[in-house]
Amino acid sequence: MTTLPTPRGKLTVGKELSGLTWLRVGGPADYLFQPADVDDLAAFLKDLPEDVSVFPMGVGSNLIVRDGGLRAVVIRMGRGFNHIEVEGNRVRAGVAALDAHVARKAAQAGVDLTFLRTIPGAIGGAVRMNAGCYGSYTADVFVEATAVTRAGEVVTLTAEDLNFQYRQTDLPEGWVLVEAVLEGPSGDPEALAQRMGDQLAKRDASQPTKDRSAGSTFRNPAGFSSTGKADDVHDLKAWKVIDDAGMRGARVGGAQMSEMHSNFMINTGDATAADLENLGEEVRKRVFQNSGIDLQWEIMRVGEPAAD
Repeated sequence: MTTLPTPRGKLTVGKELSGLTWLRVGGPADYLFQPADVDDLAAFLKDLPEDVSVFPMGVGSNLIVRDGGLRAVVIRMGRGFNHIEVEGNRVRAGVAALDAHVARKAAQAGVDLTFLRTIPGAIGGAVRMNAGCYGSYTADVFVEATAVTRAGEVVTLTAEDLNFQYRQTDLPEGWVLVEAVLEGPSGDPEALAQRMGDQLAKRDASQPTKDRSAGSTFRNPAGFSSTGKADDVHDLKAWKVIDDAGMRGARVGGAQMSEMHSNFMINTGDATAADLENLGEEVRKRVFQNSGIDLQWEIMRVGEPAAD
């Protein structure tokens, strides 16, 4: 077995990942590393053999880890990376800070990042995937981010470096985000709190928030427009083409497309990662047969299938 550096943080061999994802599926990682701080992470990556893969993992809200697990060092940020500091209209947040917590703390200081309130996950994932809703996106409020490269160098990334697109960025393989700076417009704290309350009520009325899901399963078909805005405001929605293909409520094993919102895939209790991925592929196939639209996964799928 490969010899790994000895960090100050916690390094676990053969860690089962199912308990770390919102869908509660997935096999073991070769290693799980929880760095103590940025210096610990940088030193570890610098000394990590080049042939060892690195997979940065957030809170697992938008992720299917396949049943065979991950042949990699999974890096998961914890307490040392969940700070939130407001400086004028700028908010500096560690990548483990939950989107909802950032939105709330910003609103209390009169900074409008309310669109983050209902996005499941943490700031690292929001930057990495250009998360957004209600017509606002991380790219709209992004100032800069700090990352550690695969070689262990600490670097500052601009929006140009990341090249924000619809639900994706150009973050290089093996680089680990550690902090982001966002800047929002000013707003009245009470009005911002009211808006977030309204958004939560709307979400809870239309999405299966009490079920095990990973948020939206597929990207909305229209993608990212030439104006730089994504298509939350576009007429064509993934749930509509899924409904039109007769796949609302469809099941494979313990996996189901939610009856409440057909672009939400849920683990009804005993789904495997294979059940979830197979159901998603069946939905893609039926939608393509019905409308000619090639749905693209929004949920990230990683790792290896279970051995036969």
